[in-house]
Amino acid sequence: MSQNPDSTRRPVTVRAARWSAQHPWRAIALWLAFVVSCIAVGSVAGLHKMSDQDGVVGQSGQASRWLHDSGLDGRDTEDVLISSRAGPLDATQASAAASAVATAMKQLHQVESVAPPATAKGGSAQMVEVTLRKDAKVEPLLAVTKQVQHRFPELRIEEVGHVSLNNAVNDQVATDLSSAAIFSLPVTLVIMLIAFGAIVAAGVPLLLALSAVGAATGLSSLVSHVIPDSGTTSSMILLMGMAVGVDYSLFFVKRSRAERRRGRDAHSAIDIAAETAGHSVVVSGIAVIIAMLGLFVADDPVFRSLASGSIIVVAVAVLGSLTVLPALLVVLGKGLDRPRVPVLWRWTMQDREPRLWTAMLRPSLERPVRTLALSVVALGLLAVPMLSLNLHSDSPASLPNSIAEKQSLDRLVAYFPNQASTQKVVVKASAAQASAVVSALNSISANLDPAMFVGHAQVQSSHDGTVHVLRVDAPFDAESHNARRGVAELRSSTVPHAVDAIAGAKWAVGGDTANSMDYDAHASARLPWVIAFVVLVTMLVMGWVFRSVLIALLTVGVNLLSAGAAFGVLALVFQHSWAEGLLDFHSTGAVVNWIPLFTFAVLSGLSMDYHVFVLSAVREAAAEGRSMRDAVRVGITRSAGTITSAALVMVSVFAIFASLHMVEMKELGLSLSVAVLLDAVVVRGVLLPSALTLIGERLWWPGHVARANAAAALEPRPALAATR
Repeated sequence: MSQNPDSTRRPVTVRAARWSAQHPWRAIALWLAFVVSCIAVGSVAGLHKMSDQDGVVGQSGQASRWLHDSGLDGRDTEDVLISSRAGPLDATQASAAASAVATAMKQLHQVESVAPPATAKGGSAQMVEVTLRKDAKVEPLLAVTKQVQHRFPELRIEEVGHVSLNNAVNDQVATDLSSAAIFSLPVTLVIMLIAFGAIVAAGVPLLLALSAVGAATGLSSLVSHVIPDSGTTSSMILLMGMAVGVDYSLFFVKRSRAERRRGRDAHSAIDIAAETAGHSVVVSGIAVIIAMLGLFVADDPVFRSLASGSIIVVAVAVLGSLTVLPALLVVLGKGLDRPRVPVLWRWTMQDREPRLWTAMLRPSLERPVRTLALSVVALGLLAVPMLSLNLHSDSPASLPNSIAEKQSLDRLVAYFPNQASTQKVVVKASAAQASAVVSALNSISANLDPAMFVGHAQVQSSHDGTVHVLRVDAPFDAESHNARRGVAELRSSTVPHAVDAIAGAKWAVGGDTANSMDYDAHASARLPWVIAFVVLVTMLVMGWVFRSVLIALLTVGVNLLSAGAAFGVLALVFQHSWAEGLLDFHSTGAVVNWIPLFTFAVLSGLSMDYHVFVLSAVREAAAEGRSMRDAVRVGITRSAGTITSAALVMVSVFAIFASLHMVEMKELGLSLSVAVLLDAVVVRGVLLPSALTLIGERLWWPGHVARANAAAALEPRPALAATR
């Protein structure tokens, strides 16, 4: 292929793709070396996870830090519950089982101490509390519980605690992610087969997405030593990697393939694809990365971890689309379209305008004002339930019943209500004030409202006498209204009245419920800043790319509408019980507090896939000399097949996550799948063309589109026209 004299002035997307196309085997080898190196580096570096202290905020965070620094944070405990499978509990057998549990547990080096058996009200159950040594593994304790269960088959003997419940949740998440990966691959492959009509062409985007996920997973392990891993970052890498990796490849392969059908050679087709689809991929990738950077504004370690994983996988997917993908297209050549799927192949080879999209566009083009108003009102009505969005932290009550330990915890709390949640009153003062602090805390304990708190709590003091803690139990789920009311009373009146009179004393109320309340307040305070950052930077990027103020404003408007509608659906589904049977979850009357904020950032980035691609196609059609109305029609119908395929991939991947067991994965998957579906069909198919038609040539202000003569409209131009 002859060198173009102005090649050095061509966009970086063209130069990168051209080099890879001219040196395909070298590009493929470098990509494989990059992916393998990332995985190897990640394996060697290992994964550094967040500590319990990383995610605490507010007053409860202060209490947690005082307890940790003074050594009063306490050891983890496991509770062994002994109850009857049917009818009254046999007290003799229960005592024998409790004794067997205690004796066996004391032999384990993981166990620090075993408390005497406690009996539930009315003798309906017994409980043995086992305190673990620091960082002890819980598996040997579970094995002991299982052995005792075999000895007493007529009893129900089960173990649950912070460690065993967390392990069970992590196992469920790992199983869910494995299932998501297994199901998403064939579903995505089927969609790609429908899009391309050939097996090799369908497999290329999938291959690139998987390699991007693998490389990003390795790199994220390395990054975790700077930004600790949240424990769910790998699932976010899979979610984002499969969505954007397939979409970016789809855009590039579709355009390159279309140019080949128009008679261009492989290298020319790749140049054009790099300048058009490659440009859209880069802009979309930048938009996603910027949206993810907005999560850093939330000042939350979990969001920082999720954002870093998402940024890495998107950057790798963009890099792969512009380097190894052109090389693969050259190496495969005509083999890209082999073996062909007969019916699908003929369908994908048709060049006529898609009838469905043409029919959908007709109202937007002929009656733009009415169509725009109706679509905005429809999305607005769908967003109305968002106003009643109730945000709470996740709690054991929201865990799926498929986790056996969750059912064990439910039974434990039913028999021993004091195990439901624990609040901590922590006081820090000079050692000289120790006796006054202990007296004040004992006074609080003696005068607690018995309807809000259970039992007479004991005060613990640090070795140096400067930190003291009163642990009080509440017979309510940590996220319940009563539990929150109890913490509010402690903070507003009970603790200040008892402690503020002590000179120099500082206090903080922490614990399960207090952690949730403080996190909810923190997230609510940060949400406007995250939205402002994402909106402002998205406007700047779109304004810079298209040199248009109106496009920047329009982008923000449609993004906010689709996000609002998605949040409305989220509230309708998860704050009520009507969809429990359909999605297999238990409604707590609330949405997990981090879902809306994270979903908004992700959606703002992902929606750029379609937005940039559609607007670029419209601009390209306008550059051919068409009227604005005709450019909207041609641009949208030309990109319809690609947009439909890309949207189906995203919706399918996200919908698979909505089918998983964990409620936060369901909420994330449903909100994103609904948002993408609305974005691709309603926004890009109805609202956006209506707005573009109505705005007309003013859309490009203050720039303009460099137009060819009107006759050029008969033959599509190969390259994306520049906007000045």
